This record gives sequence, C-alpha cells and structure tokens, in this order.
Amino acid sequence: MEPGPPPPGRRLRALALYYDGTPKAESTPVGHGFAVPIQGEAGTVGLLSVFSRRPERGLTEEVASELADLAARAGPAIENALRFREAQHLAEIDAHTGLHNRRYFHETLAREVARAHRYQRPLALLIVDLDDFKEVNDRLGHLAGDAVLAQVGERVRNVVRSADIPCRVGGDEFAIILPESTLADAEQLFVRLQEHLAARPIPEAGRVSISCGIAELRPQDDAVSFFERADDALYRAKEAGKGRVAVAASAIGRPKENGTSAISPIERDDG
Repeated sequence: MEPGPPPPGRRLRALALYYDGTPKAESTPVGHGFAVPIQGEAGTVGLLSVFSRRPERGLTEEVASELADLAARAGPAIENALRFREAQHLAEIDAHTGLHNRRYFHETLAREVARAHRYQRPLALLIVDLDDFKEVNDRLGHLAGDAVLAQVGERVRNVVRSADIPCRVGGDEFAIILPESTLADAEQLFVRLQEHLAARPIPEAGRVSISCGIAELRPQDDAVSFFERADDALYRAKEAGKGRVAVAASAIGRPKENGTSAISPIERDDG
C-alpha cells in the first residue's frame, strides 16, 4: 500500500520502510529503512534514503534526526547545483531554434575531431544554409523569420540521430556533427532533411529548401580546417543553385565521380 499524504497543516518529516518475505538469495535482504525528503525553496528536490540489513526493525529517533539535519543542509546545495546546470544548459542553447549554439558547436567539434583522430574513427560534418532566407525577412519581417528558424530547428531535430549534434551557427546557417559517420551517411542525412522540409510547407514561408556542404575528417584536419572545408563546400553548393549539396574531397589527389541525389544534385570537390 502506498503512503498517503500527511495530515493538513503538517509536512512529512521521515518515512519508515519495512520489508517482509522470504529472501530468494543467500545474502541478507534489506529489512527496513528511512526516507527523508530533501526540501528546497521551490519544494521537494530529492529524497535521502537509508536502508539496513540488520534484523532489528526500525531506526532510532536519533538516526531520523541526523538524516533530517543532513537533508536540510543538502537542499540548498542541490538547488544551487540544479540552477548551475540549468544556466549552463541555457548558455549552450540557441534561443530561436532550441538547437546548440555556435560556441557549443566549436567546442564540441574540437572534442569530436580529437576523439576521431585518437581512435581512428570516422567523422562527418554538414553545414546547412536556408535558400532565400533574406527574402523571407524582407517580405515578412524578422519575427516571421525567427518563426521559420524555429520550424527548421524542430525538423532538424526530428531527422538527426540521437548521436548527431545539430547546432545553429549563425543567421540561417546550421551545422550537424556526425560522429562515427562517413560521407555516405552525411549525404543520406541531407536527403532525409531535404525531404522532410519539402514534405510540409512552413506556414510563414511556404516550402523551404536548403543548400549544404559536407566534409569527412581527413588525417591532416584539425577542427578549423575541417569546418572550413565543409563551409567552402557550402559556398560552392549555393553558387551552383538552390537545394544542392557539395561534398568536399575526402582524400587528396583521388577524384570522385559526380553523383546525383534523389532530391538534390550532389556536387563533389575533386581538389
């Protein structure tokens, strides 16, 4: 039976727990315990629980008082830690899209590049730009432009894997870090994202297309050169037309054949 709420005008100080039954394991089972709520300014922030395997039932009033004192001291510390974590989270999140922001992107890209080099694992990067976004701002205003960015951010989150790291890196430019991924994985993600955007118009702007630059980490890359190769590929994609993806070279001196996506032409950098 679950415990009910305390009587009106009184608060829960401690909850005694007792266990009964024949143990199935050879070890001594837990027989009883105490649970004390940890209170903060905004209410209960946790529960301090102590359990015993001793045969005698119950814990003393002295133990209950010590646990209550410990919980009272722990409450403010836990609330401060929660506030710090929330502030840290907000400092890493872009307010318009809910994606990670530019600072988080560059810090994380540096870590992922170092990890990929250390363990010789693949790493891919997409830099994405909305086509004709300036016209949306000029025609509908910046509030409507912010709403479009929010919609795109939501659709990016719906498409990426849980291991991928989507970020807004400025203006209408997005970046997606793909750990353990190759160029082929990145191209497939571009196609899925383009399809997802084309499937349902955004109320403020209609159908939105994207241009994209893709790079796969090379042995000589650091985080800066890796980003620059993907960003250069994005500029080539936008110069070639709307809804295109350009792929930076994955190896020096080895040209690749041109390919075509089911959604957008894929331009490859042979240099």
